[in-house]
Amino acid sequence: MTLPGGGTTPTPTATAPAGANLDDPAKKDVAMQLVSAAENSSLDWRAQFSYIEDIGDGRGYTAGIIGFCSGTGDMLELVEAYTSSKPGNVLAGYLPALRNVNGTASHAGLDPNFPRDWRTAANDSVFRAAQEAERDRVYFNPSVRDGKNDGVRALGQFAYYDAAVMHGYEGMRQIRSRALARAKPPAQGGDERTWLNAFLDERVIEMRKEEAHSDTSRVDTAQRVFLNNGNFNLNTPLTFAVYGQQFRIG
Repeated sequence: MTLPGGGTTPTPTATAPAGANLDDPAKKDVAMQLVSAAENSSLDWRAQFSYIEDIGDGRGYTAGIIGFCSGTGDMLELVEAYTSSKPGNVLAGYLPALRNVNGTASHAGLDPNFPRDWRTAANDSVFRAAQEAERDRVYFNPSVRDGKNDGVRALGQFAYYDAAVMHGYEGMRQIRSRALARAKPPAQGGDERTWLNAFLDERVIEMRKEEAHSDTSRVDTAQRVFLNNGNFNLNTPLTFAVYGQQFRIG
């Protein structure tokens, strides 16, 4: 439209989103670093493909970039997926043992060579790709989807994801259900800060039920810090601590 004096009205432009979702590649890398800091005391999450140990939490061996466990089924599903892509791989022979120990802390049929063979497999790009695919299928994608559905931004989506990593996706959903007794997510008309505080409160309660997870610093001195700072978009730089160790991303 021409204005008096010959000027024109500016063409309206679409409003940019307040911040990218957690599945934006840059945000996703931040999420991987945050989890690695808590799980492996390192921001270098790509160095964790070969990680494996029994941390004494009753879940048998914990391994890889997301802490796949021999006692919870996700390690079994990972090795099955790897074997489907690459039959005869170094871990394929452990599938019967992984099925037998599922649901237990047992190493029966895995010792003494499973850790060594896991580290060997971690040199294989097919196995690394399988770890990333299973991480996304089982934990990351469902958590981010739920966060979007609840109307929370990248920080909230990460809070869901981190809970799923530790407690399983269904465990995260149970934490969310209990939080609904305290507050409502933005998609239900609630305040985002109030909702995320309620979710993190319930997460801490859940963590304290297990001695191996009783240190709640990944919430208290990381996620809660970001929330208190109003960093709903999980923008870098991020300065935080886990288990007393200081980290900075960005």
